[in-house]
Amino acid sequence: MGNPGFQELLLVTIVLVPFILSIWAILDIVKSSFRESTNKIVWLLVVLFLPLLGVILYFAIGRSQRVA
Repeated sequence: MGNPGFQELLLVTIVLVPFILSIWAILDIVKSSFRESTNKIVWLLVVLFLPLLGVILYFAIGRSQRVA
C-alpha cells in the first residue's frame, strides 16, 4: 500500500526532523548564557519533556532571554 519512498519521507519528517531540532535546541541552550541563572535549566527541561512544543517555544521565546 502506498509508495515506499513516500513512507520513508514521512518517517523522516515525523521522527528525524523533531529529533534534530531538539538536539539543536539543547546544544544552543547549553552553550548560551541567560539573564536568569535558572532559565537554562528550565529551558532544558521544557525541550526534553515537551520535545516538539518545547523546541518551538524555545526558538520563539527562549532565545530572546539569552545574554547577547
